[in-house]
Amino acid sequence: MTEPKNILFLMTDQHRVDTIGAYGNQLGTTPNLDELARTGTRFDRWYTPTAICTPARASLLTGQAPFRHKLLANYERNVGYLEDLAEGQFAFSQALRDKGYNCGLIGKWHVGTKKSAGDFGFDGPDLPGWHNPVDHPDYLAYLEERDLPPYEISDRIRGTLPNGGPGNLLAARLHQPVEATFEHYLATRAIEMLERYAADDGKPFFLALHFFGPHLPYILPDEYFDLIDPAEVELPRSVAETFQGKPMVQKNYSAHWTFDTMPIETTRKLIAIYQGYVALIDFQLGRVLDAMRRFGLADDTSVFFTCDHGEFTGSHRLHDKGPAMYEDIYRTPGLIRVPGQPEGVVRNEFVSLLDCTATILELAGADQTAAVDSRSLLPLVNGEQVEWDDDIVCEFHGHHFPYPQRMLRTDRYKLVVNPDSVNELYDLELDPDELLNVYQHPEQAGVRSRMMRRLYTVLRERGDNFYHWMTSMYDVGDVAYDPTMSGLDETTYQK
Repeated sequence: MTEPKNILFLMTDQHRVDTIGAYGNQLGTTPNLDELARTGTRFDRWYTPTAICTPARASLLTGQAPFRHKLLANYERNVGYLEDLAEGQFAFSQALRDKGYNCGLIGKWHVGTKKSAGDFGFDGPDLPGWHNPVDHPDYLAYLEERDLPPYEISDRIRGTLPNGGPGNLLAARLHQPVEATFEHYLATRAIEMLERYAADDGKPFFLALHFFGPHLPYILPDEYFDLIDPAEVELPRSVAETFQGKPMVQKNYSAHWTFDTMPIETTRKLIAIYQGYVALIDFQLGRVLDAMRRFGLADDTSVFFTCDHGEFTGSHRLHDKGPAMYEDIYRTPGLIRVPGQPEGVVRNEFVSLLDCTATILELAGADQTAAVDSRSLLPLVNGEQVEWDDDIVCEFHGHHFPYPQRMLRTDRYKLVVNPDSVNELYDLELDPDELLNVYQHPEQAGVRSRMMRRLYTVLRERGDNFYHWMTSMYDVGDVAYDPTMSGLDETTYQK
């Protein structure tokens, strides 16, 4: 790029792609995101590198896959992994600061325990944790300044745990007006920072607004809690999940999330409330985008919208996310609008949240070399025909307990390798809801072998040591090295 550009990065947490009108939702609850898609580029195969908050957000910050940056789990359920990025770890924010950018981050950070967003060069209030920190001093001051009522909830929705205890809180009614919600507060703080940056003598800026929602629990005021009639809700086909031929961990997770202890009417209500949460956030995004135009920044500011990962919300009889690499939590929304570039572009390449890092760096005219697993999306935004991989690899390392998985997604098929259990293979053309695991089906032998070899090759090229397990367990083709890594028998494997 010949000239640095402002960047507004809008991000949600645990956001299903099918809640957005531009991706096919018919409820009309996301007009601002739909307009962003209409005037920019919509990516239809945008994936998270891993469907869990902290590792995905660390990948966005660094442009590196989770196995490489090694921040592999959320600290709240940490299972012995690192809790912070290593000293000296590359972060795009530092590169932007070096290019003269103002850098701000309003909202969810969740990239470690000791290091805050400020340690990586971001302005903004430090808002730690995985859910809305409604006891944060800055939020309490916001309420007091505006004479708004405090946080209070009722109508809690939760199931019953296998041990008989109350399940995780899934949703509740919030007794505050919209202006008092944490979402309105975050949008207000973002608007204030936009105004401050706009007045800073033309200095370019990067401003991220990271909402904590629509991550569960879905806690909403009346007008959004009751916005969608549950009778209008279409249940996901995958509520028919039986877990037959699937890894046992999925059935265990279903019990943990208490799906079968609640009536199906409650599931409909939860989906309706979740859609209401998306509508609330879309309204707040509209406020920020209006402010950007009001401050005269629209023609100079690239706008991104995405999330860290998806959410089950009843699909596969699950909630939240976890060790199940379904499309519900791995395929996510991705919208980019760059001033002066074509409008209404739709791209079908397999791209990743990881690719935002190189894209941001290119927009800022900064070096992309350190973002080793990231590739700029600007050629796709520009409408160019570009050579691109026709598959994508994702990874998972555990949540609540260690659980390593790797996934290869192609146009038609998905392969998931589960070292502790059965592997999974889904034919997404015949079974888009991923209900039937065809890994062991004899007629899929060719597909299974081809995909296993491709996944193995990609992991080896990346340096992801997960491939060592695959070498001895599956048909990965010929190897030209001693897989015992002893260094004592290399000649056996040389052609």
